[in-house]
Amino acid sequence: MTEKKEKILVAMSGGVDSSVVAALLVDQGYDVAGAYMINYDTDDHEGVGATGESCWVPDYRDAVRVAAKLGIQLLKLDFKKEYQSKVLDHMFAEYEKGRTPNPDVMCNKFVKFGSWLEKIKDLGFDKMATGHYARLRSSSYDGQAHFSLVQAEDENKDQTYFLHQLNQEQLSHTLFPLGDYTKTQVRELAEKFDLPTAGKEESMGICFVGEVSMEEFLRTKAANGGTGLDLSIQPGEIIMSDGTKIGEHKGLAFYTIGQRHGFEQPGGGEPLFVVDKRFDSNELVVGEKDDPLLYRDKIELEDVHWIAGRTPDFPLKCKVRMRHRQELRECTVDGNTIQFKNSERAVTPGQFAVFYLDGECLGGGVVI
Repeated sequence: MTEKKEKILVAMSGGVDSSVVAALLVDQGYDVAGAYMINYDTDDHEGVGATGESCWVPDYRDAVRVAAKLGIQLLKLDFKKEYQSKVLDHMFAEYEKGRTPNPDVMCNKFVKFGSWLEKIKDLGFDKMATGHYARLRSSSYDGQAHFSLVQAEDENKDQTYFLHQLNQEQLSHTLFPLGDYTKTQVRELAEKFDLPTAGKEESMGICFVGEVSMEEFLRTKAANGGTGLDLSIQPGEIIMSDGTKIGEHKGLAFYTIGQRHGFEQPGGGEPLFVVDKRFDSNELVVGEKDDPLLYRDKIELEDVHWIAGRTPDFPLKCKVRMRHRQELRECTVDGNTIQFKNSERAVTPGQFAVFYLDGECLGGGVVI
């Protein structure tokens, strides 16, 4: 009797990473199909882009070419409604609160490993594979399979920060084939498999923002209406931490703690950075790079998620990062409170604090 091949659906973005994932799995003998997921369409919002076509079309075209090269089926699936309700609406709500959200984390939690994964199960596939740089380890706990999310071999490309909200059920149906490879090795594999995307540059932009700043994007959304976005765009005073007024800001929602924004203090001097946003008085507080207001010894989190599905014993000594690729910091976690070993600069409300221990990503929560 022939052993049944595991059916894997590869989330193909049209980039080199997901292209190599598909090629590796085909090479390893899996029953592979690809799917291009449409999350956002500029034609539904601001109209077509500068090229005269929706933002996703060029990448879809590349995914089609790769699927043809590998001889696999490519599905095209529409998740625009899910992305709007679970990612964009959440992002707008966070900006309304004056916080700086991370839409990539929410997209992974609710869309890529939420709506996508449910659809993949409905289509009869066993697992979904993505081009994320991360690793999974499986073990047994209380007689059940347990999955740990582990940092990638390529530390510079590691994406566990963006995956820290995933749960055991999601991980049990997921493959991360690139976790043991460096980006250089992935490029070499793309050449080896003669993939059409082998020389494609890496995309660092966000489709729904396009070729404009986040500030311009938010202003346009608020002005056009239809999103429920109310940023309360109200100019106010920019003051130094000693109370000296130095100018006027354009609306607190457009500024991030730690951001250098071209402010000038009387008489010139050192560059100035955002150190506080005072919503009660609509004041933006700025200071020099070592201003005491920029440093925190302790922070509070909300919506803390533990990948293991159970809360660890507190206090927990581990490491934490507040931004992707930030150097890991030593800390102690006690419930929703993080105590840093050394004061941390420019902790930004709305961003995620993500915990690590011995290379394993434990989970994290939203900074408040």
